[in-house]
Amino acid sequence: MKKVLVIHYSQSGQLTEIVKNISDPLISNGHQVDFLEIEMEKPFPFPWPKHKFLDAFPESFLQIPQKIKSIPPYIKNTDYDLVIFGYSVWYLTPSIPANSFLESEEGKELLTNTKVVTVIGCRNMWVMAQEKVKEKLKRLNAELVGNIVLVDRHINHVSVITIVKWMFSGEKKRYLGIFPKPGVSQKDIDESVKFGEVISRELQTGSYSNLQGSLLEKGAVVIKPFLVVADQRANVLFSKWANLIKNKSNKDSSKRPFWIKIFKYYLLFAIWIIAPIVFILFLLTYMPLYAKIKRDKVYFSSVS
Repeated sequence: MKKVLVIHYSQSGQLTEIVKNISDPLISNGHQVDFLEIEMEKPFPFPWPKHKFLDAFPESFLQIPQKIKSIPPYIKNTDYDLVIFGYSVWYLTPSIPANSFLESEEGKELLTNTKVVTVIGCRNMWVMAQEKVKEKLKRLNAELVGNIVLVDRHINHVSVITIVKWMFSGEKKRYLGIFPKPGVSQKDIDESVKFGEVISRELQTGSYSNLQGSLLEKGAVVIKPFLVVADQRANVLFSKWANLIKNKSNKDSSKRPFWIKIFKYYLLFAIWIIAPIVFILFLLTYMPLYAKIKRDKVYFSSVS
C-alpha cells in the first residue's frame, strides 16, 4: 500500500470533482489516499462579485500569498509516496489559494523532496502558470513526475462569455439557452478516472519515469500553439499592469478602485481586439516559426 495526498482548492467544485475521479482508482487498488482542501483564513467568494474578481488581479498575478488555515496534524505527520496537487488558474497564474499553499511553511514541508503530479482545471491558458508551479517545486527539491490538464474545449471567445457568466452567477448552465455549458465538459470530468488508472499502475512499481508518457497517451495534455503564444505575451503585459496597480495602491490606497477599473477596460480591449490581432500574426508567422512551435509543444507537454 502506498500513501497519496491529494491537495486541491476549488470555488465551484469542478476541480474537486476532477481530483476525486482521478483518485478513485488509487483507492480501489488499496492505496491510502488522504484529501487536503486548502482553506483560506479569509475565504474567496463564489459566485464572484465583479469588483472582487477584478480586485484579486494584482496579488494573484504577482503571486502574493495570503494566510491559509493550518494543515491537520495527521497529514503533516505522514510520509507520502506521492502528492497530487490540483489547482486552478487565476489571471495566468496559480490561484491565490494554490500559491498561498505553495508559499506556506507547512506546504513547503509537505512538498519538499516529494514526487508530485499536478492537475490543472482551467478555461484554456495554463502553460505559464505551470511554469511558475514548476519553479516553486524545483526550489523545494520536489520532483514533478506528471501533469494532467483539463480545459474548456470551446473556442476562446465563446469560453470567455460562458465562464464569466458562471463566475458571476454561480450557475453552470447554458447562457441564454444557446451557449454551451461553461468550464470543463462533464464528459471530460467523468473520463478523468482514466488518468488515475495510469497513476495507480506507476504507483505500484514505485517508478515514475514513464508516467508522463503514459498520461500523454491518454490525452492528459493537449497543446494549442496559439494559446501558448497568447499566454506568454499576456504575461508580459499583465506584469506591467499588476505592478502599476500595486505601486499606485501602495502610494494611495484610495486610488486602487480607479486603476482596477482602468485595468477592466484594458482587459476587455485585450480580449476582443488585441487577441484576434495576435491570432492573425500567429498564422502569418506559423511556417517560419514551425520548428520552435514543435519544440514548445514537446516541452510544455513534458514535466521537465
